[in-house]
Amino acid sequence: MKKWKFLFFICFCFTALSLQAQEIADNALGLRLGDSDGFGAEISYQRSIGRYTRAEFDLGYRDSREFDAVKLTGIYQWVYEIDKGFNWFYGGGAGFGSVDFSPIPNKNNPTIAEDPDGGLFVFVAGDVGIEYNPDLPIVVSLDFRPELGLIGFKNFDNKLNFDIALGIRYQF
Repeated sequence: MKKWKFLFFICFCFTALSLQAQEIADNALGLRLGDSDGFGAEISYQRSIGRYTRAEFDLGYRDSREFDAVKLTGIYQWVYEIDKGFNWFYGGGAGFGSVDFSPIPNKNNPTIAEDPDGGLFVFVAGDVGIEYNPDLPIVVSLDFRPELGLIGFKNFDNKLNFDIALGIRYQF
């Protein structure tokens, strides 16, 4: 079984390296909408760094039943062409933000509520996704961004968040 996993890993690496990459826009600005446990909207900016790499910065708001948060994320991405107009990308980065938790009712006395501490949080993130870049100055993407909390995550349900979002950006 380990041999098959190793063989799959080697094939994946060679396939990823052999794919032709496509030139990407110098700048793209738009929205990234979604989240794993509520609604989130982010203003998203992408800046080309190299011919096939870019940096993405997202400033957003997260709203759920348990908390409200504002966060800033920075991701470094590598972009590869799948077919004309379709690309896939992957990358990694980090971010930080501020969170405010909703009061938690006391089970013994519902009129009394605990107010968990909020404040600063810091996380690292990965990113993998697919995008469509038609002959128009827009790009539409769908990406998966797992985020692992480092600091300030004691009152969250867990330290791992699976963020899935749809992005729509204007390229210039």
